[in-house]
Amino acid sequence: MSDISVSGAKILFELPFGLTISETQVNMWIVMAVIAAICIWLTHGMKVKPDSKRQIVAEFLVKTVTNFVESNMGKRFSGFTPYVAALFSLALCSSLLSLLGMYPPTSDLNTTLGWALVTFVLITYYKIRTSGIGKYLKGFTEPVFLMTPMNIIGEMATPVSMAFRMFGNVASGSIISTLVYAGLAWLNQAVFGWLPGVLGDMAAELPILQLGIPAILSIYFDVFSGVLQAFIFCMLTMLYIASAAEVET
Repeated sequence: MSDISVSGAKILFELPFGLTISETQVNMWIVMAVIAAICIWLTHGMKVKPDSKRQIVAEFLVKTVTNFVESNMGKRFSGFTPYVAALFSLALCSSLLSLLGMYPPTSDLNTTLGWALVTFVLITYYKIRTSGIGKYLKGFTEPVFLMTPMNIIGEMATPVSMAFRMFGNVASGSIISTLVYAGLAWLNQAVFGWLPGVLGDMAAELPILQLGIPAILSIYFDVFSGVLQAFIFCMLTMLYIASAAEVET
């Protein structure tokens, strides 16, 4: 079996019955462990009246996410605060792993598709809860029965578009950074390789042209784009769920 999975992540372990453990799974567990450890550390020994910086930071984060959810979904959806906070923190930390030279789980379509499917289940639940199963199914046949296949495709397009949006941006950023770094390595060899003797060999080996530009690209693709894509994914999640229950509002 190849050491690269279909998703592009390396296969680290092979298990019986054809099962494998990929780099995506290991790195995602690392992200979840780090987030869990931070949450435990921030909330350890909390009191009714805050008397530590940790509790103040924890309460600030909770209030910020709660206000964010309520401002976009309404106060009756404040129960989605933990879900949105988990989505954002997982998406952001997963994308930032590339800063450490690790494979970002968000570069794996399986990861983003899994999150999108959970959101899609919630969307479907609220649509059925709002209008009933009969009216929900009847909606696929409107305005005419011949539109049923197109309506079904449109419904399934929601999780697919959400998954591919984040996956495409994160994966393309990693690919572009790798190509630019490799191109600068070749250019470095071409520019300094003409120098005579040992001087030319040393100059060609030093990554002179690879300093600066890759760092700038990393700041954009890993930090700015990572934050932006996590924010967009959470915004779409909230708006789709709130829209599915709009009849009740």
